[in-house]
Amino acid sequence: MTAPSKVSRTLHAGISPARMHRTHRFPVSDGAPVEVVEDGPSLAGRLASLAAMLTIKPALAIGSHVPHLPWPFGVVNFAARLLHPVPGTIKATIALPHCTAQLVRADGVLPADGKRSVVLYLHGGAFLACGANTHSGIVTALSGYADSPVLVVDYRMVPKHSVGTAIDDCYDAYQWLRRTGYQPDQIVLAGDSAGGYLSLALAERLLDEDGEVPAALVTMSPLFEIDNETRAHHPNARSDAMFPAKAFDALVELVEAAAKRKGEDVYEPLDHIEPGLPRTLIHASGSEVLVSDARKAAHMLAAAGVPVEVRIWPGQMHVFQLAAPFVSEAKRSLRQIGEYIREATW
Repeated sequence: MTAPSKVSRTLHAGISPARMHRTHRFPVSDGAPVEVVEDGPSLAGRLASLAAMLTIKPALAIGSHVPHLPWPFGVVNFAARLLHPVPGTIKATIALPHCTAQLVRADGVLPADGKRSVVLYLHGGAFLACGANTHSGIVTALSGYADSPVLVVDYRMVPKHSVGTAIDDCYDAYQWLRRTGYQPDQIVLAGDSAGGYLSLALAERLLDEDGEVPAALVTMSPLFEIDNETRAHHPNARSDAMFPAKAFDALVELVEAAAKRKGEDVYEPLDHIEPGLPRTLIHASGSEVLVSDARKAAHMLAAAGVPVEVRIWPGQMHVFQLAAPFVSEAKRSLRQIGEYIREATW
């Protein structure tokens, strides 16, 4: 995907014009993000980080040295189908032009009828792995706390497809919500890790091509740029509980190779920050290397006049929200995010 071009707004078939935006319920940014540091990790949080260090990090270390081998990246999401959903959860598969998505409702959440709020969730997994199945728990919890249906996109992934292709799939999912009857100020873009990149890239595309601004953008442990230069020099680069130092170099190789095969340039969302992007909430661990991305993006967005709030959780692993409800901080983080979504779409 190349950088979105400036074009006059056109309406897509079956999509009504966005209604006039309601008066914003938040102050204009003063040029700096609001940053809140939460309490240190509980015993459960420390154990989760230790488990990631002993299991996930060694596996990623091996893969990062030989990234171009035909690793079975899809196995993780396939195996996650065995996980039992939270009682009362309702799921439906949605067909998109080039992939599928899963519409998830926690127990008690009303159907996706275009009359209330909805969350468009873009999962993490380094553009390589995971999906609606691996993120079922976190998505269901988010649905409950936000009192909203959540549409999770099983976008096409690297190395077979490019990251630009993934952005296209996320755009198609957004258009499906618009055709369902949702207005931009009812839709929240959310994502974890690589899903943070996709959320910001999608918000930029919507603003540039369609002149639409979703209600908010919410990210957890976001990867906001492919380039690894800034990240590699962060103090957490070698102490991260989940990622070995070489992991992001390997990711850059895979992403660039996939883009080259498709004849695309690698899109960098941080090169396209501009005024008018949706209000943004970022949750990240203070101990992970991606806190570098979180703070860098927050300062750039705030400088462009976008209201930004960053919450730093010391001692947690990457996307620690996946450990809910066993880790109390994970549950508290998701509750805060749900409250933010409800306020943004009220």
